[in-house]
Amino acid sequence: MPNKVNEFNEYRSKMNEKILASDNKVIKRIFNLDTNAFKEGHLPVKTKELLGLVASAVLRCDDCVQYHLESSYKLGVTKEEMMETMSIANLIGGTIMIPHLRRAVEYWEALEESDL
Repeated sequence: MPNKVNEFNEYRSKMNEKILASDNKVIKRIFNLDTNAFKEGHLPVKTKELLGLVASAVLRCDDCVQYHLESSYKLGVTKEEMMETMSIANLIGGTIMIPHLRRAVEYWEALEESDL
């Protein structure tokens, strides 16, 4: 399973480079806005990542969920905190979220098995 994390990160990196190489001002500004939104502010970064996780899960964006899971994992979020966060997402998003929860738990396990 550790390959799952590497594959995701390599693909994301490669495609982000291609996208940013297009030199589109709007896309670059959106990427910059995203980066700045998750910086330390009145809310701690950990809280912002968990908020991002909930929003991404409710919107059913598996790539975004994986990104926020990894960021949260690197910030020291525990499995219990992640599951509690995902329980909020499932409450808000409904049962259609269950397949995304499965993939989130699978990715979390891959993170635990990785050398991050």
